[in-house]
Amino acid sequence: MTDQVSEQTTNRLSLYLRFLNELEANGVRTVSSKVLAAEFDLNAALIRKDLSHFGDLGVRGVGYVVADLRLRLRQILGLDRRLNVAIIGAGNLGFALADYPGFRQDGFRVVALFDSLPDKVGTRSRGGILIHDIRDLKRVAKREGITIAVVAVPSGSAQIVVNTVVDAGIKALLNFSPGSLRVPRDVKLKSVDVTVSLESLSFFLAKG
Repeated sequence: MTDQVSEQTTNRLSLYLRFLNELEANGVRTVSSKVLAAEFDLNAALIRKDLSHFGDLGVRGVGYVVADLRLRLRQILGLDRRLNVAIIGAGNLGFALADYPGFRQDGFRVVALFDSLPDKVGTRSRGGILIHDIRDLKRVAKREGITIAVVAVPSGSAQIVVNTVVDAGIKALLNFSPGSLRVPRDVKLKSVDVTVSLESLSFFLAKG
């Protein structure tokens, strides 16, 4: 059943989980699909459909038990285990990502930075993450159990870096470099294009 779940649904699950974290922190024990829908400006039926992909998670007449649903969503999203992450590119963005404390809170642990510049290799980020030579990626990835790579390099070298990451056996990539990149079918690539988002905001302002 979960093979039929769209990426849009999994993206919404992440949003639901963040809200559930807030509810639990505030001592809220149950929540309805109507409340979830109102929080995200969605239809309650869509909320129920999203969650029904993974079994009967609600309680008739009650809604959803916050602690139980939060735990189940963490399991569904694979956040019930620690995921080791590598940052490729030790520039300003790479350093900011490597030292971002929110990753650790969500179960992601940045274990290594990589760069090609000799004067950066062997140094550390402000948070103490060691910078390795990109040529050592395969060896370090195997040793550290790295399963996710974040690509934060200039667009001109992005495809070469992505190829290196794939050759290292890493199957999940988050890319911050602009442009279209190619990966094999068995590798998942998600791109964050800040320029596209800014242009969308510009369009919104232009309409006004």
